[in-house]
Amino acid sequence: MEKIIREIETKDSFNSEQTFELYKKCSQFIIEDEQKAQKVLVNILNNRSKFDSDLNLILTDLVEAVGFYPYLSKENLQLDSTDALIRQEYHHSDNLDKFLHEDQMYLLSLLNSDKNIIVSAPTSFGKSLLIEEFVSSKKFKNIIIIQPTLALLDETRKKLKKYDSDYKIVVRTSQEASQEKGNLFLFTAERVNEYEQFPNIDFLVIDEFYKLSANRDDERADSLNNAFNYILKTFNSKFYLLGPNIDGISPGFTEKYNAIFYKTKSSLVDTKVIDLYTPNKEVFDKTTHHRKKGYKEALEIKEKKLFDLLLTNSHEQSIIYCSSPNRVRDLSKRFSKYLIEKGIESSNNELDIIEWIKENISHDWSLINLLNNKIGIHDGALQKHITSSIINYFNEGNLNYLFCTTTIIEGVNTSAKNIVFYDSKKGRNTPIDFFDYSNIKGRAGRLMIHYTGNIYNFNRIPDNAQIVIDIPFFEQNPISNEVLINLMECEVIDTDSVQYKAIASIPNLEKEVIKNNGVNVFGQKTIIETIRQDIKTKYHLISWNNYPTKEQLEYVLGLAWNNLRKPTETGGQMTLRALVTVTQIYGYNQSIWNLVENTFSYLRSLPRSSHKSESEIRDEAIMQSFQTLKHWFEYKVPKWLSVLNSIQQFVCNENGLRAGNYSYFSNLIENDFLRENLTILSEFGIPGSAIRKLEKLIPENISQDDVIQKIRSESLFNNPIFIDYERNKLKEN
Repeated sequence: MEKIIREIETKDSFNSEQTFELYKKCSQFIIEDEQKAQKVLVNILNNRSKFDSDLNLILTDLVEAVGFYPYLSKENLQLDSTDALIRQEYHHSDNLDKFLHEDQMYLLSLLNSDKNIIVSAPTSFGKSLLIEEFVSSKKFKNIIIIQPTLALLDETRKKLKKYDSDYKIVVRTSQEASQEKGNLFLFTAERVNEYEQFPNIDFLVIDEFYKLSANRDDERADSLNNAFNYILKTFNSKFYLLGPNIDGISPGFTEKYNAIFYKTKSSLVDTKVIDLYTPNKEVFDKTTHHRKKGYKEALEIKEKKLFDLLLTNSHEQSIIYCSSPNRVRDLSKRFSKYLIEKGIESSNNELDIIEWIKENISHDWSLINLLNNKIGIHDGALQKHITSSIINYFNEGNLNYLFCTTTIIEGVNTSAKNIVFYDSKKGRNTPIDFFDYSNIKGRAGRLMIHYTGNIYNFNRIPDNAQIVIDIPFFEQNPISNEVLINLMECEVIDTDSVQYKAIASIPNLEKEVIKNNGVNVFGQKTIIETIRQDIKTKYHLISWNNYPTKEQLEYVLGLAWNNLRKPTETGGQMTLRALVTVTQIYGYNQSIWNLVENTFSYLRSLPRSSHKSESEIRDEAIMQSFQTLKHWFEYKVPKWLSVLNSIQQFVCNENGLRAGNYSYFSNLIENDFLRENLTILSEFGIPGSAIRKLEKLIPENISQDDVIQKIRSESLFNNPIFIDYERNKLKEN
């Protein structure tokens, strides 16, 4: 097979006889090994102009034989027999007006049966198309779609908003379900656990379901297990779990839940593996540790090879995998400098976001230069509207290069002709395993755009290992306290375990509070006991409302910091003292830019900054502040405040004391101090600058559900107060 593919790639043309012989070999592969036939056929289609067009009828039959019906219409290949046309029509989705390939059609038939479906398929399979198929069919009234990131949920919302006449799209826990029409709940697992009044749920979709596993060190696995188990127990919903490159799941799960695990390797894109590691092993191995002799020189050589490769492939798009946000920024800036040194001219066609950056952030932010050099970054620390814009620019071909962290695996749906596996770790110390590598590799080649993609390996391919996903609430080996506490006694496999007995010993009223919060069980237990001890002497630190003093904030965040973090969780560069300071700055000034200025002043005062320019320090301040905003203010601090709020209310009620209320302050921080009925707009990737301008155009008494409708019906985006970027973001929705 590899020999045939090399011949297809290297030969200039094939005459009639050679074309026939190659098609004949492909036909033999269909009988022997259909996956090989698919690979050969994809490469033939990729080089179709090389082959004799008089034999197109044979090519048409081959494409149909492997079930690649979408490619028949893409290549304008016409079937010539009635039975073939009937088979083609069978693979047509009337709901989406698209052709499905054979494996998609088989999967759809399983989903239409009484079975629950767990599917493992490559990235280029088109698993998510079947979600839209079910929504468009209107078969189910109330549907929950759980995805790991808000960015993925927003992409899904944009795809499905065309069905809003039949479904209310619910993206926030403050929205009520519709009684008149169906509901589409687009939630993270955490939001499923927080939502209080679901209607009867008919269909549950979990995307990237491997995140259920307790063995993959994902701090959000507990939330996903609790959400899945809750929906199953409460509604007995039909479910569809989808993910890539998985070999199996917990034994017995499919039998208990009337499910089928279906694994397919069928892919409409062929990925070429280009090994740059082996010929450069001696040099590249030196880059794995900064203490190795020759580390700096080796790093420079590896980097130059990357930059030369990207420049050589500049006519095609490339995604570069990096280990961390700092690596993304550092490497992308150095590549931008490399392009300038090579005399590659910056783009004169400014993207609309650049005006927004200059007006709202800084003329000095390095992202401007990156974008002008057709370079994007995507690392999970940037504001949502910035990352979604960068992905849009990349998907539209306005950017050639995208430097990413693991967000390429789980945070966004994009792909490129070329993927570069440049760093071998996630973060500082966690090696990329074969599962991660397979998911990175799966982004090479874009379905229905590229027939083939390339992955350039700057590292050794991790050892291949079977990936069996454990489902902790079912298998319970291992199971965290946070999942175990949510199980009824009849569901617990080992009621004699020390772990279960410890949880069972918690008094019921306490247990309810702890269970509902969904975080560190015995950390919460410690906080309850600490507040009980402190209630007489430190009541003034506990019972605050609205805005806390610095002393009150220190007390509450100190309890959270010391008791709610997981053993594997670090604060990164953040310390408790720094967290209290930045929370107070952000809370009282209600502006990320004030935080940027404070961070800038602090960084400039450090001795290590003496050799840096003002613009470099400002760049660092911007990125640090965005990281703080994303990780701490949009999620961690509001969650901690919510947990502490419920605990202090519980203890105060025990003691007959008036409790405090942290909700007001917590909600302000989580929602970037936006007016309550407009906070939904931030979910839609609309920048805060535009939302604040809308405060003048939209009354405060309009519900959040009616806000988007008002923007659309009155074309509020045409108001001259908006700059182009803000206007375009509003129009998208």
